[in-house]
Amino acid sequence: MSNENAAPAATEPLALTAALASFDALWSPRIVARVNDYDVRVAKVAGEHVWHVHEDTDEFFLVLDGTLHIALRDGGSGSERSVTLEQGAVFVVPRGVWHLPRSSGDASILLFEPSGTSTVGDAHDVVPGHVDVTTGHALGA
Repeated sequence: MSNENAAPAATEPLALTAALASFDALWSPRIVARVNDYDVRVAKVAGEHVWHVHEDTDEFFLVLDGTLHIALRDGGSGSERSVTLEQGAVFVVPRGVWHLPRSSGDASILLFEPSGTSTVGDAHDVVPGHVDVTTGHALGA
């Protein structure tokens, strides 16, 4: 894995508010810590991400600020539903479920997923220009 994605040393506490204040890019997560083989990432979001699926891993969301909506598509029937996460809410999108995160305002989220997981999953619709296709950036990058 490249040094660009290196997590900060866990020698000092890190305030998530300070981490979020260190960048402005939307849908471009920063790695704030690593736990075993998992990244703890924070991101600022607004508007829509992209329909995508992670075939081999669940995706954990915690809303730090604002509101996040996640549309979910059942692969078998194609039916859709949506969940709404207010500040402090958590939700796990199970592996293999197509989903579309979006926020009608500004929101900040924390994600927990295996290191190297792409922000657009293993399969996805056309990626809009405002979505960063990444496995996470180092904080301060």
